[in-house]
Amino acid sequence: MTGGEFFGGEAGPHRCSRSGCTEDAVWAIVWRNPRIHPEGRRKIWTACDAHVAFLSDYLRARDFPVTVEPREKGAS
Repeated sequence: MTGGEFFGGEAGPHRCSRSGCTEDAVWAIVWRNPRIHPEGRRKIWTACDAHVAFLSDYLRARDFPVTVEPREKGAS
């Protein structure tokens, strides 16, 4: 559930997680920090085409397990 759905509105497009970017996200970067998150815990950053490599490389450089998946339209 997103904030818009919670307050009775429709969910809008997801924005890229890169600081300052206002583009629509088309990728889901799924990751976890194995030092503090249990095996089943996953975090998701969203990314536009221009920032998917930057964001996923940032996480991989810290030895976090990372997968990049296309973000489904209409997914929250």
